[in-house]
Amino acid sequence: MVKIRLTRIGKKKAPLYRIVVADSRSPRDGRFIEEIGTYDPTQDPSVYSFNEEAAKKWLNNGAQPTAEVAKLLKIAGITK
Repeated sequence: MVKIRLTRIGKKKAPLYRIVVADSRSPRDGRFIEEIGTYDPTQDPSVYSFNEEAAKKWLNNGAQPTAEVAKLLKIAGITK
């Protein structure tokens, strides 16, 4: 199954995440198919960005977002 999920980058105690499309069997920071955005929870308010075309394409092809990514997609107005 293909999932849309977060992969962690950044330093210790200063997380920064990429929003990626990956096979559900690959590790969190492992191989991914495509990067479709970023998420920075350390800023107030949190900053996120998406490639909307790529996100919609993967959602239409059956990719399942994780809970956190689903919240971000809803806030961004990409999903309902």
